[in-house]
Amino acid sequence: MEIVSSVRTRLELLAPARDLECGLAAINHGADAVYIGAPKFGARAAAGNSLEDIAKLISYAHKYWARVYITLNTILYDSELEEAGSIIQQVYDAGADALIIQDMGLLELDLPPIPLFASTQTHNYNLDRIQFLERVGIQRIILARELSLRQIRAIRNATNVDLEFFVHGALCVSFSGQCYFSQVAQGRSANRGECAQMCRLPYTLTDGRGNVLAGNQHVLSLKDLNLSDYLADLVDAGVTSFKIEGRLKEVSYVKNVTAFYRAKLDALIEERDEFRRPASGKTVFSFSPDPEKTFNRGTTDYFIRGRRRAIVSLRTPKSVGKLLGTVRSVGAGFFALDSAEELHNGDGICFFNDEDQLTGVNINQVEGSRIFPNSMEGLQAGVVLYRNYDHEFVQLLKSDTSMRKIGVSLFFDENEEGFELRAMDEDGNEVAHRIKHVKELAKKPEVALETIRTQLSKLGDTAFYAEGVTPGLKEAHFLPVGVLNQLRRDCIAALEAERARNFPRETKTVVPNDVPYPITILDYSSNVVNEKAVQFYKRHGVKQIEKGLELQNDAAGKVLMTTRHCLKFEFDLCRGEQGSAEELYLSDGRMKYKLEFDCDKCVMKIVSP
Repeated sequence: MEIVSSVRTRLELLAPARDLECGLAAINHGADAVYIGAPKFGARAAAGNSLEDIAKLISYAHKYWARVYITLNTILYDSELEEAGSIIQQVYDAGADALIIQDMGLLELDLPPIPLFASTQTHNYNLDRIQFLERVGIQRIILARELSLRQIRAIRNATNVDLEFFVHGALCVSFSGQCYFSQVAQGRSANRGECAQMCRLPYTLTDGRGNVLAGNQHVLSLKDLNLSDYLADLVDAGVTSFKIEGRLKEVSYVKNVTAFYRAKLDALIEERDEFRRPASGKTVFSFSPDPEKTFNRGTTDYFIRGRRRAIVSLRTPKSVGKLLGTVRSVGAGFFALDSAEELHNGDGICFFNDEDQLTGVNINQVEGSRIFPNSMEGLQAGVVLYRNYDHEFVQLLKSDTSMRKIGVSLFFDENEEGFELRAMDEDGNEVAHRIKHVKELAKKPEVALETIRTQLSKLGDTAFYAEGVTPGLKEAHFLPVGVLNQLRRDCIAALEAERARNFPRETKTVVPNDVPYPITILDYSSNVVNEKAVQFYKRHGVKQIEKGLELQNDAAGKVLMTTRHCLKFEFDLCRGEQGSAEELYLSDGRMKYKLEFDCDKCVMKIVSP
């Protein structure tokens, strides 16, 4: 059977899976691929999954020709490499479609022929680094979030590797893989999946004279990314995989955000014939997706159009939800709101009080324009309200009946010994199932034909829906409903088996080479913590390697974070000249950190005292 092929570019929607439940939800709500943590060594230590659950997710995803990518993207100690190699072999044997890695030491192991993706933790920001990774056999680069459209386009023009880019979710303020704040302050390495999220804490920003420029504010806590309006621009820049962040998020988030981007990408694919989906089936949603109704800290397009202000959520690192409007008036235990949004009993709302602290209350009852919360403290005319818990929407997601189905065309005909049902799915997979049965002309031909169409169309809880049933009978015959049902079941089972046989699994063996690394001296920011990684870099011409910070005892004077988020720029202190502005410091009340600025590269660094 020849499978339908196309030269059209495949645009992949890639969704997160904290666990099996989230992974299944992502597939059902339109993901073309899912990324999920390995049992150990993923960049979210709290999101490991058993091999059994991973195998179940792979089996389910492959029904729709969707892919499952395994994250094993921490740096590894020497004592962990053997176990990591064993896990990689096991997930490959389970059918995993790719492995997302950070530690280059893994390339020195005897790996199965599984495609390797370079995690964003490998700091995929500079072109020479990306070109090197392509030349050593990495199949896909997960680009740094800090890149602009112009920079992505330049990378695309200079490489042939697949490009993946985050389009939604929480942002790390540091270049990924370049943050040691958590390691030094809390003994929890972000490069080993244990980030303590130091960037979400409040800090006081002072100048060299001790003047307070921002007191006890969340100056490093970024808003959440939302690039839903830039999908066409990203496609034109060369991105083909659109990634949703969220391997620690709840299943409701996965359902809602995946469905939202599924609709966005489908609209783009519908408009432009040169694109297609890489996986099968379509989802009919039982709700209208709205990303503002699930976790968000406010949104930003980050650096996609270049440097901009107001990318941080200064007042809180928590989810504020969807803007509702302004309190119009207050009464005895109630308030009235200027808003087009309708509130419901059980909703959670929040606002910033007179001390600029985020305060939350629940809605007990809504009576027309009167809204009765469980507390009126802080609520007064002019207060801006947000809804961070939409009770009705949450209940809708809990009872969600969205389903993903693969289109199949059915053809019913007769043969010398009886009858035949042929099925062809949307990917060109085709099977036929025959039965021997006595031919009996129908007394009521139209009724018999309608019965045939009706019974053969009942694909029920299978992965398919009938796009149509075409009877090819010369004359209408009577067949018992039970016979038709069995014929349909057997034919669909054969189609499922045919799809499994024809699943286009990709394999790739990385062959060691000695292409030169862009630089010959590596400091601790290259995150080398095992001898296999040392071996890798030395084979590629590196002469001097400093061990990773996780293996060092003293971090004094070390750069703890490198970020494109610049506080001089954010607070209008940037003069555009190297070293022209005054020294700045961050304090958390316990430690004081000096800020350094590389204005040529337009980056800020936080230095350990």
